[in-house]
Amino acid sequence: MKTVLTIAGSDPSGGAGVQADLKTFDALGCKGLSAITALTAQNNRRVYSTLVLPPSFLKKQVITLLEEFTVDAVKIGMTGSTANLNAIGWLIREKGLENVVLDTVLCSTGGYPLLDKKGVFAVKKLLPLVKIATPNIPEASALTGVDIRDTDGMEEAALALFSAGVPYVLIKGGHLEGAPVDILYDGKKFHRFKGKRIRGGREKFHGTGCKLSAAIAAGLARGLSVKKAVEDAKKYLNRILTGR
Repeated sequence: MKTVLTIAGSDPSGGAGVQADLKTFDALGCKGLSAITALTAQNNRRVYSTLVLPPSFLKKQVITLLEEFTVDAVKIGMTGSTANLNAIGWLIREKGLENVVLDTVLCSTGGYPLLDKKGVFAVKKLLPLVKIATPNIPEASALTGVDIRDTDGMEEAALALFSAGVPYVLIKGGHLEGAPVDILYDGKKFHRFKGKRIRGGREKFHGTGCKLSAAIAAGLARGLSVKKAVEDAKKYLNRILTGR
């Protein structure tokens, strides 16, 4: 059984964060490990408060796990601070972590900020150290400065993020009107993943980004190509959202 490590915040509702990641890993046949970056007071509707853990303790969690386990892939979610992002960068470099999926979490679904403004620059510094980044449209805009209004804008932002050093970029198009389209750029070609708009309130979509990136990490851990890992992760997420 392959092992996947999530480095992310805790969601006591279980809908997102570390809890959702671990459920995803298990559902896809992988052993899950976790290192918590922050505690949150939240439910499926909104985040009320956060308590970010210090980078020294984050590093200690991961180093302790690596003493016993071989990690086949890593998913990075909410980091909570620039200091934690810097610590994660150190861990990737010094511990040789591979198949790293960066879910560029900047705020909650409800708009609660989960990273300080300086953290955006720290996220950019992390890009060359990961295998794939999975921003949604607001996150891609914040990281690149591109005003994304359509799929052309998504492609422009993907090119900018690739130029910043990340080998693969998946920009999630759920914030655009009409049928959602996710775009994967592999450095040579754009791959479009078209979906259908699924009805539901905020509670239904809470944690979808976490689950998708966790599923991609599980696929990479199992030896899938990035494109195949994204395809399978999208199918998995669709099953969850539609119950089919």
